[in-house]
Amino acid sequence: MPSPVVALHHITRRFGSVVANDDVSLELQPGEIHALVGENGAGKTTLMRVLYGLLPPHGGHIDVDGRTARIARPADAIRLGLGMVHQHFMLVEPMTVAENLALGHEPRAGLGRFSAPDAERAVEALSRRYGLPVDPRARIRALSVGVQQRIEILKALHHGARVLILDEPTAVLVPQEVDELFQVLRGLKAQGTSIVLITHKLAEVRAVADRVTVMRAGRVVGGGPIGSLSNAAIAELMIGRPLPPLGLERAGGVGQVRLEVKDLEVADDRGLPAVRGVSFEVRGGEIVGIAGVEGNGQHELVECLAGLRPARRGAVRIEDRVVPPGARARFAAGLAHIPADRHRRGMIAEMTLAENLVLGMHHDRSLGRGPALDPRRLAERARPLLATYDVRPPDPRARAGALSGGNQQKLVVARELARAAGVMLVAHPTRGVDLGATTFIHRRLLDARNAGRALLLVSSELSEILALSDRVLVMYEGRIVCERRVESTGERELGLYMTGQAGAAAS
Repeated sequence: MPSPVVALHHITRRFGSVVANDDVSLELQPGEIHALVGENGAGKTTLMRVLYGLLPPHGGHIDVDGRTARIARPADAIRLGLGMVHQHFMLVEPMTVAENLALGHEPRAGLGRFSAPDAERAVEALSRRYGLPVDPRARIRALSVGVQQRIEILKALHHGARVLILDEPTAVLVPQEVDELFQVLRGLKAQGTSIVLITHKLAEVRAVADRVTVMRAGRVVGGGPIGSLSNAAIAELMIGRPLPPLGLERAGGVGQVRLEVKDLEVADDRGLPAVRGVSFEVRGGEIVGIAGVEGNGQHELVECLAGLRPARRGAVRIEDRVVPPGARARFAAGLAHIPADRHRRGMIAEMTLAENLVLGMHHDRSLGRGPALDPRRLAERARPLLATYDVRPPDPRARAGALSGGNQQKLVVARELARAAGVMLVAHPTRGVDLGATTFIHRRLLDARNAGRALLLVSSELSEILALSDRVLVMYEGRIVCERRVESTGERELGLYMTGQAGAAAS
């Protein structure tokens, strides 16, 4: 085996008393795609931020091309041929592609003025060299997320990167863009570029990686050539125990319509149309998923259905009754809501777990003692819920803000499912949670469906939509443009509708 292009030896990195990287060693070979996987908080991104000079290590050292390297800042990493594409892009949206790539080393013409033609020619040459076509004159804000990511990769290559670190690069891509990205990575690998792929999506690891390293709780716990490990083995390494089956079997049939939306129109925060004449229904005993690239009206639709945003036109019927606007009216009609942002809408960090578990139900006289809530009764109600939903620590007196993201999400899910509402509005239920918590939450949602509830699921993860839903609706530019049974569709077809390409593909 050739000498590694990068080797991290016994890296330790702390944040106060928390050890984020604990004696971590990793080697990256020339021209390989190396997947770095693990649950949220496993230390993956921290390790790569150390490599890129964004964080100093508290122990260990880094070799580049067989020699110990001092990487105190990103400029040192760039000089050594390392590049990092962050999950949130670092592009200046009003500027052109060429202007973004030229930042910091702008070509000059007469009188020292910026030479746009020279910058554009440089981008065109770079695009041809690496097979990454982009329009150097296009403004960033007019480009799709997939093209912006391509520009971030080009920017790193423009700085001379031989090693690319990609942090969750598919998080905001539709399936066609994922395929395009993987084609780009394979092409870069063929030209000798070494790539570290930080991800939690095992199917993508299988599709593109040569080797995998698994981290858990700040340590490397396993890895090897991708062909030597099954997805189940990688998942078990990630969470420290076998992953239980999801349990997709349906307990009963589909019942009556429990949620009906008719000709709904909703404006965004600027007063512009965001939801345009949307109609659909959800029956008891089914999960209807809404797929779409974020920003196509899903957020405004969810807020309107939850009573948090007014409708300009249309009607919402819950349990065959037209329900007036307002969160309290929707709650009283039998709607539960797992919000997309648990911190802003789902919980109050300063309150205890017991108090959070009765948010929205604090008018229930059985929980009070006179005008005040009774802490003893709150704790009695909370304990079985915390145990059933595996919220850790299961202490009713603990503050919600002290919990991990996964446990905070399970707290919100526990409260909303415990309401026994007939209709559930579920938005991004596993965003920012790890594999173990994701599987747990999925099983609970399926249990709710099997109990006869009607669930409307909105998620930016198309794999989640397809794993849980019975029917899928696709939103594009505020409209429902596609409805499919899950068994009769797939990611590629839905991806065409999500990006507005379905009509062009069919013609």
